[in-house]
Amino acid sequence: MEKVISRLEEWIVVIVLSIMSTIAFVNILSRGLASYSLSFTEEITVNLFVMLTFVGTAIGVREQAHLGFTLLYDMANVAFKRVITVLVGLMMLLLFGVLLYFGFQMVQFQMDMGQKTPSLGWPQWWFSLAMPLGAVLCIYRTIQVTVKELRGQDEKGEQLS
Repeated sequence: MEKVISRLEEWIVVIVLSIMSTIAFVNILSRGLASYSLSFTEEITVNLFVMLTFVGTAIGVREQAHLGFTLLYDMANVAFKRVITVLVGLMMLLLFGVLLYFGFQMVQFQMDMGQKTPSLGWPQWWFSLAMPLGAVLCIYRTIQVTVKELRGQDEKGEQLS
């Protein structure tokens, strides 16, 4: 299951980034060669960027690639390192939980109002689903990494290989 979710995240990033790059390139060509701007491309690109951000965040959590200030953690004893690990995990879960809650609220509101995208007239909630779905991926990855860190610390608080 883990490999399936990891591959899904990676393929989403590859596909979304490819679509965004292609759309931007085509729009540049149309402006340069035909002096005609494809206004709908901005709408698609901006909305896909939201998806790219959330899925990329989940991958960053999975790979432990987030920025961190570890001075206190590095100086702490084993018990305090575990406390810090749990607190950081809980804060991340709180953040992604809030994003999940408000993301679902936003999607529900857009569905109820029948909100459409300005240029293409597509249902806006199609694009807005990226926020709660990305938050679910981030919650999953946060739990996974927190448990992995707690299990991987030896008696000195060092990460096991």
